[in-house]
Amino acid sequence: MADPRSYRPQTGEIPVDPGVYRFRDEHSRVVYVGKAKNLRSRLNSYFANPQGLLPRTRAMVFTAASVEWTVVGSELEALQLEYTWIKEFNPRFNVMFRDDKSYPYLAVTMGEKYPRVQVMRGDRRKDTRYFGPFYPAKAIRETVDTLLRVFPVRTCSSGVFKRAERTGRPCLLGYIDKCSAPCVGRISPEEHRDLAAQFCDFMGGQATRFIVDLEKRMAAAVAELDYESAARTRDDIAALKRVFERNTVVLSEDTDADIFALKEDELEAAVQVFHVRGGRIRGQRGWMVEKVEDMGTADLVEHLLQQVYGDGSSSNNQIPREVLVPELPSNADEMSVWLAGLRGARVDLRVPRRGDKATLLGTVEQNAADALRLHKSRRAGDLTTRSAALQELQEALDLPQPLMRIECFDISHVQGTNVVASMVVVEDGLPRKADYRRFSITGDAARDDTASMYDVIQRRFRNYLAEKTGPVPQGMNSEDDGGSSGSGSGNNSNNNDGVNAGDNAGIYSGTTVPRADTTTATTRQKFAYPPNLVVVDGGQPQVHAAARALKDLGIDDVFVIGLAKRLEEVWLPDSDFPVILPRASEGLFLLQRIRDEAHRFAIAFHRQKRGKSMTASALDSVPGLGPSKKKSLLAHFGSVKKIRAASLAELQAVPGVGPSLAETLQRNLALAATDGSTAAVAPAVNMATGEILDS
Repeated sequence: MADPRSYRPQTGEIPVDPGVYRFRDEHSRVVYVGKAKNLRSRLNSYFANPQGLLPRTRAMVFTAASVEWTVVGSELEALQLEYTWIKEFNPRFNVMFRDDKSYPYLAVTMGEKYPRVQVMRGDRRKDTRYFGPFYPAKAIRETVDTLLRVFPVRTCSSGVFKRAERTGRPCLLGYIDKCSAPCVGRISPEEHRDLAAQFCDFMGGQATRFIVDLEKRMAAAVAELDYESAARTRDDIAALKRVFERNTVVLSEDTDADIFALKEDELEAAVQVFHVRGGRIRGQRGWMVEKVEDMGTADLVEHLLQQVYGDGSSSNNQIPREVLVPELPSNADEMSVWLAGLRGARVDLRVPRRGDKATLLGTVEQNAADALRLHKSRRAGDLTTRSAALQELQEALDLPQPLMRIECFDISHVQGTNVVASMVVVEDGLPRKADYRRFSITGDAARDDTASMYDVIQRRFRNYLAEKTGPVPQGMNSEDDGGSSGSGSGNNSNNNDGVNAGDNAGIYSGTTVPRADTTTATTRQKFAYPPNLVVVDGGQPQVHAAARALKDLGIDDVFVIGLAKRLEEVWLPDSDFPVILPRASEGLFLLQRIRDEAHRFAIAFHRQKRGKSMTASALDSVPGLGPSKKKSLLAHFGSVKKIRAASLAELQAVPGVGPSLAETLQRNLALAATDGSTAAVAPAVNMATGEILDS
């Protein structure tokens, strides 16, 4: 029996959305299928304390060897998919409904003279509309009880109906207006059938039409001052909305479609497909694809359809009427003809733009994104894979020593303003967040990316030399700055490296690293460990700048490479041609992951710095507003926008702000907004790659 700890997923890997999960044994057989409103909460309950589980559940957890999950859009979709998989896999630990023919359904007997709403199980009957399945059966009764106030359709049995006809008295539901009482002639058979048809339309997904109609009716009642009718209509609207939210269907019952989605990076793509039959999700598949050549989404879709539906595939005789994809292949017309020839009938190949199908495509895309994230997380955490990546990278770059420590640098700014840099560290293939560093760049060093890269590399390794041997020889760079590790943001006027120990939070306290002209000081060893490899985000110009910075410092035992984002080329300082690593290379995957982490870390610091500068520029223009009052205002309101929108009375509620200062503050902020001094800032762009950082 497997130890649950051996296959327990990391908490952060599990989504918090509704979904269905499957436990598999060591032979990949499904032993249990379950659904959850919150997948993370439910799955964690199996692993938190296995010994405290019920005996059967504990046996299942120890029998299983792996767990996987699929995210869906609602609890109802999760129920439907769970039911489909229980019937398909017949898991040994699923006992609920094992002996029943089906889950309970809500049925409307449209074949009868007076259609009846009821709960049905078992085989489907002719001329009966079914909705569901539902579990527990209580959910159906709650739904019906709510809808009967708007659609009072008959729910009684044939015996009760005939007795009411004979006596001329309706049942209790007729007296409380939850039945239109066709048994005593309050409504004609035609009118009752129309009422039942409206009930079916609502359950079939046309709720918006009825809700809008009721809202118009309520508005008309209010206009006529008939507030009692308006109140009843308001309650009807609330009832329909509750049912609509609880019982969302996937698609219309005549929908047969395969819905594909992709989530990709430069090296790999995660593929997910949902099989919808009869408007319900009947199955799901997912797999990873290695991009052995540079191709776009359209090319990937084309190859995907060929593999899934091509000759010899088990799916080529199950091609549905619709195939929905995130992007049409370049030869979409030819692909449609090819699919139609395999199916023997027309196939609609298209991209859904709006409506339920587009919403479901979003759900499939979310599953693909989760699958890619999970794959990369597990790939990065595998010891064997990390060791292979480091060895492969060492051999490809022809380096004489193992890559025990790698540092990656990235520059981020908005059109030359608020220039910052990041340094992330990887040791033995794993991130070492305590050694992450952030740099502010000003002056001549901020004029372009190469100057910024030269400045950052010099500052990082000048500090390394200072910590290793004491003061750096004079003449290297008299404007060196220390690595301030105080509790501020580190963006001071001397370009101190206001650095983060960790991931955007938790800046540790300590003393300042000595400057180049300092002779004695007590310092924490923040830069004492040199890397075996320096990776810069960019091409030849950035690599040459970094190599020149190391040469000027007399450092010749640290190797430098650059990773250009567009084609994932590896540039060396002494070569005019890049090193091309295989696209399925573990070494390239490691470089890509480090570069992306440096990029993310730089963006986070850039946004923080830009936000502070924008706040300061708006409030600094107010006469008489000192640092303490500015701090009190921001703490009270939360943002400059809210301060600008506040009334004089609200401004005066802040300690230290009197009537005169409140008027001055309100007037200056209004003028600043008018003359554009606080206008929207242009979107942040990484000038090395041209990528927009945020909007």
